[in-house]
Parts: sequence; C-alpha cells; structure tokens
Amino acid sequence: MNAARTADFIPSYVQDAWWTPEEDDGGPLSVRTAAPSAVRQLRDASTGEVTARVSADGPELSAAVDHGRTVGQAELGRLTIHERALKLRDLATYLNGHREELYALSAQTGATKIDSMVDIDGGIGVLFTFSSKGRRELPNTNVIVEGPVEVLSKDGSFMGEHIFTRIPGVAVQINAFNFPVWGMLEKFAPAFIAGVPSIVKPATPTMVLAEAAARLMIESGILPAGALQLVSGSGRGLLGLLDYRDMVSFTGSASTAQQLRTQLGEGVRFMAETDSLNAAILGPDAVPGTPEFDAFIKSVVTEMTVKAGQKCTAVRRAIVPEGLKSAVIDAIGARLGERVVIGDPRAEGVTMGALASLEQLDSVRAAVETMVAEGGSLAIGSLDAPAVRRADGSVGAVEHGAFMSPVLLDWADSEAPAAHTLEAFGPVCGVLGYLADDGGSANAVRLAALGAGSLVATVCTNDPNFARQVVSGIAAHHGRVLVLNREDARSSTGHGAPVPHLIHGGPGRAGGGEELGGVRAIKHHMQRTAVQGSPNMLTAVTGVWHAGADRVIAGDPEFGGEADAVHPFRKSLAELRVGDAFASGLRLVTLEDITAFAQSTGDNFYAHTDAVAAARNPFFPGIVAHGYLLVSWAAGLFVEPAPGPVLANYGLENLRFLTPVAAGDSLRVTLTAKAITPRVTDEYGEVCWDAVLHNQRGDIVASYDVLTLVEKVETLYLSSP
Repeated sequence: MNAARTADFIPSYVQDAWWTPEEDDGGPLSVRTAAPSAVRQLRDASTGEVTARVSADGPELSAAVDHGRTVGQAELGRLTIHERALKLRDLATYLNGHREELYALSAQTGATKIDSMVDIDGGIGVLFTFSSKGRRELPNTNVIVEGPVEVLSKDGSFMGEHIFTRIPGVAVQINAFNFPVWGMLEKFAPAFIAGVPSIVKPATPTMVLAEAAARLMIESGILPAGALQLVSGSGRGLLGLLDYRDMVSFTGSASTAQQLRTQLGEGVRFMAETDSLNAAILGPDAVPGTPEFDAFIKSVVTEMTVKAGQKCTAVRRAIVPEGLKSAVIDAIGARLGERVVIGDPRAEGVTMGALASLEQLDSVRAAVETMVAEGGSLAIGSLDAPAVRRADGSVGAVEHGAFMSPVLLDWADSEAPAAHTLEAFGPVCGVLGYLADDGGSANAVRLAALGAGSLVATVCTNDPNFARQVVSGIAAHHGRVLVLNREDARSSTGHGAPVPHLIHGGPGRAGGGEELGGVRAIKHHMQRTAVQGSPNMLTAVTGVWHAGADRVIAGDPEFGGEADAVHPFRKSLAELRVGDAFASGLRLVTLEDITAFAQSTGDNFYAHTDAVAAARNPFFPGIVAHGYLLVSWAAGLFVEPAPGPVLANYGLENLRFLTPVAAGDSLRVTLTAKAITPRVTDEYGEVCWDAVLHNQRGDIVASYDVLTLVEKVETLYLSSP
C-alpha cells in the first residue's frame, strides 16, 4: 500500500486519479499549488513528530461532482443491489487482510490497539453487515417496493404503491476526526448498496489514516469507476455545487452542522449526526454491591477512556440518586486508578492514548475550565499535563504529546446550565444527583431531557417499573437507549458502540439525523415515490406481479387454466417469468377429513371437533376445517411432485384466513409467480408465489405467499424405479 509518505501532502482522489498540490502540472485535475502559509502540518498525537501535510487548496470540486453524477452513477447502475452488496463483502474481506497497516497509522492519532479495533475492525464489520442485509432483505433489482398495494378503483384496474429508487446525484460525506475509518465506512456502505457515488471529506487531524483506508479501497480494484472520491484538504465551495439530486451526511459539532446548513442549495438532503450530552442513569435499586452498580461504573469509565473520551456517544452526564453520589465518585476513581494507564499507544500496557491533536487538547481543557467556573468541581483528575508511559517504556512528561488525565466533575447543582449545554470532547464526565423520592424516575427523566436531544442514554437498573418509566420518558429525547442490568451486562455491546443493525443519530442537539439502522440507511440514499397505474403497468415498473395483471395459467380450464401449458414448477429460473401461474381444480372437504386431521395433529380446538360449541361461535357456521389443513391441501393441489427445478419450500409469509370452510365445501388454489430473485453466488434463486384459496362459491378462503428455492437452470433428474 502506498500510504501518504512522512511529511508529504496527503493526496486527493478525484475523477479516478490521484492529485496532490506538489504534483500540480496545470492538468485538468489541478487548481493551484499551495503556498507555504496555506499548509497545515499533522503531528503524531503522542510524540509531536510531523507525519504529513495538508494543503488548504484542493482539486477541482465541480469536476468531482460531475464525475460522480455521470461516471459513478452509470457504473453503479450497471449492478443490481445484490451485486453491489457482494462487492461490499469482497471489499470488507480485502480490508480485513490489511488491518495491521491501518493499525500502525491509527497509533499516530493517539488510538490504542483497542481504540483502533473499534475504529478499523468496527468499520469493516459495518461493510460485512450491510452486505448481508442488502442480499437478504432487499430484492436483486434496483427498485424496492414498500408496503402493500392500494387498490384505487372498484374493478381493480387502477392501483398505487410506493417504491424506492436511488437518488441521481452524489453522496457527500463529511466525517469527524475521532473515527476516521468507521466514520467513513458507515456512510459509504449504505450509499454504495443503494447505488449512489460517494465523495468523502475526512477531518484534517486524522486524515492520514482516512486516506490510507480509502487508498486500500481503491487499490483493491473492487469498486466501479466513480464510486468513491476523496477530497483531502479544503472542501470550500463543495456544498454550493450540490442540488436536489444530492445528499450530504455530516458528523461533527452542532455549530458546524448549523453553518453547513446555510451553504446548501435548495432541496439538498442533509443528514447530521452531532455532539450531544449523553447520559447514563443509575436506578435507585442499583446500590453498591449489585451487578447493576458495577455495570454502571464500568460503563462510565469505559466511555471516559476509550478513544480518550473523543466519542460523540461518550457518557458526559452520570445521573445518579443523590444519596449515591459519593459512592459513585469513589467507585469511578477506584476503577480509573486500577485500570487506566495513560501513554503512547505503542507502549506495552497503555490503556488510554492521547487526544487527536494539541488543538483538541486545548479545546477540552478550555471547556473544563469553563464548567468549573460555572459550578462544577474537580472530583477526580486535573488539567495538568500527566506523566505518561512513552513508547520506550519510560514514564514522564511529553512536551508535544496531547495527553490528558481523565476528569470527573461533581455538580452540586444538578440543573446548572453548563452541565447540560457544554461538552468537553475528551475524557471528561460529570456526576449529577437526582432525588429518588417516589422512585425517582420523573426526576431522572427531567435531568436527562435537559441535554436537549442526545444520541444515546444508558439506564442501569434491575427494576422493570423504573426502566419502563425512564425509557418511555426519555425515548423522544434520544436516538438510542440501552437498558443495562445483570442479564445483559456481559453480552451488551455497550453504551458507546452504535451497531449497524440499529439507527445511530438523535433529535435536537444531536443533529436530527439518522444513520445506520440496517436497510433504513440504504433507503436514506433513495427517493420514495408513489406510483399509480394499472396492474400490468405496476408489474412492469416493479418486477413484482400485481393482482389483475396478465398471467399465463396452467391447470384446470374451468378456472382459467390451459391444460397444455407447462406447470410453473417445471420451469427453471431461466424459463420462469413473473405472472406464470397454476390453477387447480376443486377438492371436497369432508367431516372425516377434519376429524382425522384433529386426531393426527392433536389440534382438538372445539371449532373443529364440537358441533354444538362451534355453532355458538359467531365466526363459524359449525365445525370448520383447520386453517393449516387448508394450507396443506393447497400444497397438494399445486405441487408438481416429480423432481425438477423446485428444490425446496422454505416458508410462508403474510398468511391470512378470511372465510371459514365447513364440511361439504370445496377448495381450490391459484398460484402465481409474484417475484423472482436469482442469487448471484448460487445456482438457484428465490421465487415468491402469490397463493389464493377460493371455495366453490368464489369466496377467498385464505391468501399468503409461498417461498421456494428454484434452480437457475434445470438439472436432469432421474426418478427412482
């Protein structure tokens, strides 16, 4: 890997080519060579050694946007959702094989090995997760149908529904300094699966690591042209080039998010995830000696020290019963003393590294000084430069190292404005007491809500009533709530660890955005559109058969079938088409059948066995057939028994029983190929069949979807003699 060389300019990657100010030759990618005054030096957070330079100038951004909208859109559009998801899996595998290279650069940012794993391994894990969800939960097309169809005419000839298609522009991703790899990949992954090109703008302090990860992604050869562009250095003017076709995903401070909003053109989608005053709430039942108290202390200390507290999800406010404040402060102090070793992350035994830069250190110290002036008192730690473990194992001060001791503030006034409005983005937390009278839930909720919108809160309690009251009270103020007790303390992913399956974001101060959350994140990069038309037209648009659309029906001529048509179960995916169907004849239902099913299964519910009791039931005309008996008979009516392209039945969905079936009634089924999803990596695919059961009067008895696995190309089967 050709990562940025020591003290070199960090390059950009635009229009599928690398560009640096030093290599400005007047070509189409160049703007101008950076003057010395417009250059920022990046330093190793632990030693102060200069590692790279960043120019205030940059590549031609309008060309980058145009390249994404044209080349990137075209190349990504040649692939289906599943094909892009598989490329994401391959990319994750490739990065997984180059982690050690990234770890070495991550150490320059002050990150310990654990910090680096959270950032690098966590980011790679996001790629794997989105790849899996894209293939398992979305169709192998570029159109996603959302929700049921709405029939808009009496005769069914006019209907409507919602679909998702990818936005036609670019996704500009502005990332924070604290997670240069995870922050990039958690934005890139859903955009890529949706089919939207990414323009990544990493934060300056940790740009060396972000560039290295992006370089690996590009050098892998997995990504289509235009899918990823990287803007190192200044991004001035980039947002002004965007319009309604594009979107911006931002992670950073609330004040910066507000400034960016003013630069956006009309209609540009904007997703912000910003800093917040996250809380951990200790329940009155969680006294010292309980597993909940121990889990609370461990969580607070972890969030103070992982990434040196530079996490948008870190615990900033420990909200505890007033009577437990002293015990909490003492326990936090004891754990910090036992577990925390500050120093160069390359030194053996170091558990907390430096802040990302000296500028960040100054910012955190200034925030703490303000909070002390506004009523907080230093319960643990100080603002003096700590003695740290150097890379060679010696202990002492490091003149240019961005090191800071963990600081715990004790707020005598739990409602002091600074405690709920000012964030020190480092190893800093405050302890606030609440009155535990009448359970204390209302008081705890009120303090948590003073944060004016947060990313996450933890509630440590083993009292279900307290948990219910607090969670229901704070949920609208938070994007995520973790309830921690003795049952999940060991298995929990933790307060500060967003997972790709669940949303990451929050209201108010937290930015009002929403990232991750499984396929929700993919759909954020798509436009929801209401489509109206006839069943045939909606089938053509979506690739999903709609009731009333044309069909080729095999089976019983009395019910629309063509006797000489090929049964759809005899067709491989190469031959099968949406709308291929089978209509069965009628099967008579007898009391003996119903009784035998009850006896063989043990389902002796009175509606199937007791004529007198069944007659009193307002839903039934007397003894009726079991619903699952009807489904079993339906299978017998539509299954083509000989070996063939259909390999397996792997489930039913959306099953509804609509009309009871009594002895003497008859049953028939119509089965229609509704959706066909070939699997890219397998020799078979999935077929969803629309199944409708009717009685002899034409009433719908039941409806559901049958799911089968079908060969792409039929293999020759030999029947047993």
